[in-house]
Amino acid sequence: MLKHVVFFKLQDPTEETLNKTRDILLSMKGRVAEVINIEVGIDILKSPRSYDVCLIVELDDMDALARYHHDEYHNKVVNAYLNTVISSSAAVDYII
Repeated sequence: MLKHVVFFKLQDPTEETLNKTRDILLSMKGRVAEVINIEVGIDILKSPRSYDVCLIVELDDMDALARYHHDEYHNKVVNAYLNTVISSSAAVDYII
């Protein structure tokens, strides 16, 4: 089992943009076959070092992660949207 964790800093972290980003990320459940479980959190602390949104996806293994990264919905819908709203991101992938 593998966890894929991504933090996003938004260009304009308004409530509307935060909620839409959360909803777009959560929309992968049931649409991206490799996703076993998905969780999205919106930061509440708002400190200078905080990221705005956290994505946690559980996948079977590294092969599933590769397929996830190349999935059509993930790229044409999720990444296409994210590329319009994020200023930076950071990721960690680890085996559980």
